[in-house]
Amino acid sequence: MCGITGWISFDRDLRSEQETVDAMTETMACRGPDDRGTWVQGPAALGHCRLAIIDLPGGRQPMTAERADGSPVTLVYSGEAYNFGELRKELVSRGRRFTTGSDTEVVLRGYLEWGEEVAGRLNGMFAFAVWDEQRRRLVMIRDRMGIKPFYYYPTPDGVLFGSEPKAILAHPLAGRNVGLDGLRELFAFVKTPGHAIWEGMYEVEPGTVVTVDRNGLRRHVYWSLRTRAHLDDRDTSVAHVRTLLDDIVHRQLVADVPRCTLLSGGLDSSAMTALAARQLGETDETVRSFAVDFAGRTEHFVADELRATPDAPFVHDVARLAGTDHQDIVLDSAALADLDVRAKVIRARDLPMGFGDMDASLYLLFKAIRGHSTVALSGESADEVFGGYKQFFDEEARRADTFPWLVRFAEQFGDDGNILNPAVTTSLDLGSYIQDGYRSAVKGVERLDGESDFEFRMRTICYLHLTRFVRILLDRKDRASMAVGLEVRVPFCDHRLVEYVYNAPWSLKSFDGREKSLLREATADLLPESVYDRVKSPYPSTQDPQYAVALQHHAKDLLARSSHPVFDVVDRNWLKRAAHHEAPQITQASRRGLEKTLDLALWWDMYSPTVTLS
Repeated sequence: MCGITGWISFDRDLRSEQETVDAMTETMACRGPDDRGTWVQGPAALGHCRLAIIDLPGGRQPMTAERADGSPVTLVYSGEAYNFGELRKELVSRGRRFTTGSDTEVVLRGYLEWGEEVAGRLNGMFAFAVWDEQRRRLVMIRDRMGIKPFYYYPTPDGVLFGSEPKAILAHPLAGRNVGLDGLRELFAFVKTPGHAIWEGMYEVEPGTVVTVDRNGLRRHVYWSLRTRAHLDDRDTSVAHVRTLLDDIVHRQLVADVPRCTLLSGGLDSSAMTALAARQLGETDETVRSFAVDFAGRTEHFVADELRATPDAPFVHDVARLAGTDHQDIVLDSAALADLDVRAKVIRARDLPMGFGDMDASLYLLFKAIRGHSTVALSGESADEVFGGYKQFFDEEARRADTFPWLVRFAEQFGDDGNILNPAVTTSLDLGSYIQDGYRSAVKGVERLDGESDFEFRMRTICYLHLTRFVRILLDRKDRASMAVGLEVRVPFCDHRLVEYVYNAPWSLKSFDGREKSLLREATADLLPESVYDRVKSPYPSTQDPQYAVALQHHAKDLLARSSHPVFDVVDRNWLKRAAHHEAPQITQASRRGLEKTLDLALWWDMYSPTVTLS
């Protein structure tokens, strides 16, 4: 796992611009604390920060190989190719010679052999750029599910790119302007493909190749979620899911550094942890597992609509049964509300997303894990793949002509729009923006011949989660983990599993009337009964009222800065009311609004954006 960046300028010789390239690369230091390198030749400058995972001495980047005519092909690569062993053997059989044992060199020599079609041969999570001197072009490629982030910024004579916006923003050509659509992305809780918030900046979309040469920029989609007939019966489907999971976990355990699992006590992380424990147990290794918890949560837990039970008892049941070396990372409200932690989260994400204590706890969890392990396996994305969220079973959400997770979002978390100035609310017109995004999204869903209206609707809901919702959470996971130099792998995003389960009919995904039926049965032999029977519980959030009180103190400090530009967007009167509520009266909506406002203010302080409200 690494950070990549670069600058292509067809009208300049960039060898005189080393200082700028170094500055762009330096912003990626947290993503790659083990090594750093740049490569500059003529119109191309590439930078790389390395988190060493495989072939620690041999995987240095930027990595260059030569064509038969001696022209260089140079790669900067972030991620992991889990099938690099097989690809290496195939490339050797085709006459390619290797000088390292790294998966990076497999990707590079794969490009020499197959060009941009190498993307379709890779199994993994990746974002990489190749400067091809012979063809005078830059090729940028991102993995199918969008696990690894990748941004670019076209310039008059080329392009800037980076793993994160901060690498691009370090270049003097990149503006820091945010328009109405950028603000809409911050408040709508949707993820528009290709959108990067900052004007002029874009994402390399998942499953996409972007090529830049003298003639301009071209995009090519090499993978998308397609509809196919599912012919397997229940037993065959369950067995195939298990076969896939066994293979996926086996591949994703490969590393030359310490590994662990993230364990929440839910079905997803428990199944993944148990699979890893069984596989490593065959070689007398013990899996390390980690869980996040809050001081006093289990003893004082209060059930609500989203979370019926605390995580800890289930976590410990799994750890005992799987025989993991387990550790709870217990956090208190002071740490969760700490402004320095909040600032580190904002810096990691480049955006004020307003996830509050859930972002802070994830960052602190990863920071604690990094003291023990460099690679962690996560249960992220199983809910999107197998159908685990409440909205999959909510009749109103099923029928709604919008993104299903938004139907009850306001009543469960609060309406972000409530904190806005009335004029800003009018300008943003979030309702229309969301509807436009929804109509665009559903156009991509292909209907199977003979598919019933109900099955097609459920297919659409699955599609929306896999192409929109999951990308919000994958980005959150990547930024929080890479901010502390931890590589988090997501087995449930393996494209083979995603394709197979997506095309299983809903009647099969929920054959026992419960969420994630296929996953539950495929791993039933590994799970404690308590987890097998547990109802879905989202990522935990603190219930300590002192956390909300701390937010109020920070809000009062912000109100004292009367000229702060955040009040161009946030309603000052709303913030005054929220900051002075008595503690028992602080609603979930007010708490979320306070978190969002504090995030916005810190983001403004850090990035000095020019925000256009018209």
